[in-house]
Amino acid sequence: MKKQYRYLYLIPILVTVVAVVWVYTLWNNKETIKQYNSIDRPPKIFPEYLETIIPPNIAPLNFLIHEDGTRYCAKIYSKNGQTIEVFNRSPKIKIPKNPWHQLLNINRGEEIYFDVFVKTKNGQWNRFSTFTNKIANDNIDSFLVYRKIPPVHGTWGRMGIYQRNLENFDESLVLHNRFFQAGCLNCHTFCQNHPDKMLIAIRSQEYGSSTILVEDGVVNKIGTKFTYTSWHPSGRLAAYSVSKPGQFFHTARDEVRDVIDLDSLLAYYLVDSRTVKVSPKFAKKDRLETYPTWSPDGRYLYFCSAPLLWSAQNVVLPEHYKATKYDLLRISYDIDRDEWGEVETVLSASDTGLSILEPRISPDGRWLLFCMCDYGCFPVYQQSSDLYLIDLKEAQQTGQYKYQRLDINSDQSESWHSFSSNSRWIAFSSKRHYGVFTRIYLSYLDKTGKVHKPILLPQKDPTFYDSCLNTYSVPELIVEPVRVTKEQLGRIVRASRKISVDMPITMATPRVGAPPEPWQERE
Repeated sequence: MKKQYRYLYLIPILVTVVAVVWVYTLWNNKETIKQYNSIDRPPKIFPEYLETIIPPNIAPLNFLIHEDGTRYCAKIYSKNGQTIEVFNRSPKIKIPKNPWHQLLNINRGEEIYFDVFVKTKNGQWNRFSTFTNKIANDNIDSFLVYRKIPPVHGTWGRMGIYQRNLENFDESLVLHNRFFQAGCLNCHTFCQNHPDKMLIAIRSQEYGSSTILVEDGVVNKIGTKFTYTSWHPSGRLAAYSVSKPGQFFHTARDEVRDVIDLDSLLAYYLVDSRTVKVSPKFAKKDRLETYPTWSPDGRYLYFCSAPLLWSAQNVVLPEHYKATKYDLLRISYDIDRDEWGEVETVLSASDTGLSILEPRISPDGRWLLFCMCDYGCFPVYQQSSDLYLIDLKEAQQTGQYKYQRLDINSDQSESWHSFSSNSRWIAFSSKRHYGVFTRIYLSYLDKTGKVHKPILLPQKDPTFYDSCLNTYSVPELIVEPVRVTKEQLGRIVRASRKISVDMPITMATPRVGAPPEPWQERE
């Protein structure tokens, strides 16, 4: 070996020693703030993670300080444990994950405090008023599944269904449309917040319309597309809607896009017999039925229904589309006999003056959460859409379904909501702050029915949403991750093998051999 190369092996050792010394020096010379001016107001931060209740297992609530300065600091502490201190030359506050989780876990039910310091150009530190959150005792489900899609109008490119670990920032792909020639995928549905039973609706010019069924790791393709779907808690059947949507555009308003169902009905799929059925009791020719959801005991199917105000099915924009308002109904069901009872009205649009949509019931059976907006059945496009709550326990005692508008609503559209498995958390989509892009928010629902200030889905980089051009829709909380791979799901979508079903012929069912209609996508 030549002399000049004899000691090259020592270079990695020297680099390691220098790095260790550097880290040790930083650790033992941590910056301290000895003097500061007090500012009598909380700091301006984004996201606004203050004065609310947060999950004890949530990822670090990283935030951006909107105050001018040259140096930034956040001190985070609670009743027990050590204070977390974060210094940065940037206004980004990124909280270390392990100390954060330790602090939250040993302080369940306690307040958590945030002190923010900003160093001005003249070298003086300013300390803003402490802001506070409360750590809940109740965990949120560890995973959230949602679809990401651009804010499309008449066409789209990339879209995918993703799952996010809420305890950290890990996001993984469930299925992307690049696996099947850029088709459409949506309406992912789980049975009792568990991924062992899952349904995904597929539309593809290349591979046709279908529904992907996952059962205990086994993936099959059903030869028809389910739209809005709800699993019976037994897992033996799923109720779903069949619809014929039409998209159009307004010339002057904040949200120019609009969608209506020209026709729709409800059907249900029996898993064991692989059959689709409808009942004349809830699938009526003169009504539009959609958004099915089961009660947690499986005894009732709740759904939305409106009168069909037009006769022509090929019209783009019916004359009376703004007069379409949906009632909230329910019908009893005997699963052992496969028999339906009579339809009951839970809440009437004639009483509320609004269209009632997207009902979801908490797993404990106590709370009914739904949207209401001015008209139609697509609240994501309605700026008027707000979230409402009914106490079903109280309704059972009084015989009256009293609803309340939630304080967490904004002046923009709220939609696409779901419950955690313990009934204490809701996830929903909102267009607040942005107007165009839907984002996911998480709110705590306490035992009295109060829904607390929502928090924006946390991201590792607190400036993430400034450059994110996707909308987030249909957030579903689940207790474990989806374990079937995207490759498995993609192969089944592309495969010719499928479970054949005979769809009942209705006005909402395309005629056999009819040419495909123009594709329109919805958030």
